[in-house]
Amino acid sequence: MPAPSSSAPDVAAASSQPQSPRPQSPQPQPLHDPAARAFASDNYAGVHPEVMAALAAANGGHQISYGEDVYTEHLQQVLAEHFGAGTVGFPVFNGTGANVLSLQALSPRWGAVVCAETAHIHTDENGAPERVGGLKLLTVPTPDGKLTPELIDRQAWGFGDEHRAQPLVVSITQTTELGTCYQPEEIAAIADHAHRLGMKVHLDGSRLANAAATLDRPLRDITTDAGVDVISLGGTKNGALGVEAVVLLADTDGRRRAGADAADALRYLRKQDMQLNSKMRFASAQLIALLEGDLYLRSARHANAMAQRLAAGAKAIDGVRITQPVQANGVFAVLDKAAAERLRADFRFYDWNPATGEVRWMCSWDTTEADVDAFLDALRRAVAAG
Repeated sequence: MPAPSSSAPDVAAASSQPQSPRPQSPQPQPLHDPAARAFASDNYAGVHPEVMAALAAANGGHQISYGEDVYTEHLQQVLAEHFGAGTVGFPVFNGTGANVLSLQALSPRWGAVVCAETAHIHTDENGAPERVGGLKLLTVPTPDGKLTPELIDRQAWGFGDEHRAQPLVVSITQTTELGTCYQPEEIAAIADHAHRLGMKVHLDGSRLANAAATLDRPLRDITTDAGVDVISLGGTKNGALGVEAVVLLADTDGRRRAGADAADALRYLRKQDMQLNSKMRFASAQLIALLEGDLYLRSARHANAMAQRLAAGAKAIDGVRITQPVQANGVFAVLDKAAAERLRADFRFYDWNPATGEVRWMCSWDTTEADVDAFLDALRRAVAAG
C-alpha cells in the first residue's frame, strides 16, 4: 500500500486556520398579514398561545411514538376527569377522521346512521362515512339542525329487514351546524329513545366547548350523563393545531358503552383510516392544554360573546335578518346578495344557502371587539350602498 503523500494537507493545521463564519438561516417571516381577520370559519384562527407553549414544552428529547408517550397517557386521566371513569380517548388529525372512526366503532358494515340533513357528516365530508366507513347515512330534515325522537323515527325503522341498511346509530352535533345548542334534557331524550331501539349515540363535538360555555354546564353533563356513547371531541376550532379525539364513554361501572371491544377495534381502525399520529405526544399535549385547566371554556366563552356582539349589531341594520338563535359562535343571516358581495371586499365569509341569500359569520377564540365593530361598519356600508 503506497505511503501517504508528503504533500497531503495537514488536517490539524488546517483545522487551526481561521474559518469563515457559517451563514445563518434567516429568521422565518410570515407570508400573511397577521392583522388580517375573517368571519368565514373558526378554523381560520391561529393556535392559542397557551397551546403553542404546551407544544414547546413537549418538544425536546425522545418519547415513544404512536401513543405510548407520557402525554397520551396523561391525557387519559384528563379525559376521565371530564367525562367519567372508564373514558378512553384516541387523538386523531381532524374532525372527519374522528367522525368516521366513531361511527365505525359503533356500527357493523351493514349499519346505517340517522343524522340531520345539515349534519357535517352528510354535507361537508365528501362521502367519507360512506366511502371510508362503509356506512349508509339516513338523513332527516330539521328546522334548526337538531334531531328529536320523533324525527329519528322517520328513519329508524326496518329493523331485521335484510333489504334495508340497519339503523344502528344516531349522530347529533353539539353545537349544531346551524349554531343551535341541545339542552342536556334534549340529548338525554334522544339517547333514551335510541337505546330503547337498540341504537347507539354519537356526538360530533367539534364545538362541544362552545355548547358547554353557552349552557354553563360541565362537559360530562351534556355527554356521559345525557347518555352519549361516543364523542368526536374537537380541538382545532378552539385554538389547537390540527387535533381532535375519538372519546369512548363508559357507564358508572366502567363498562364502555360502545362495546367491550370498541377500544381494541379503534386501535386498528385508526391506522387503517390513516389517523394514527406517529409523534402523538404533540397531539395529546394540545388537548391537555385545552382541557386540564379552563382554556377550552375561556376560549369558547369569548368566541360566543363575540358572536352575540355581532348578532346584536347586525339586527339593528335594516336589510339584515338573523335566521337562527345565536347560541354559540356562529351567526346566520340573510341579506341582499349584492350587499353580501360588497361586504366580501372587506371580510371573507361563506354562503350557507345561496338560494335564500343566507350566509354564515363565525367568530373565533381570537376575534376581538374591534374586529366585530369593523365588520359591522363594513356591513352597514355594504347594505347602504344598495
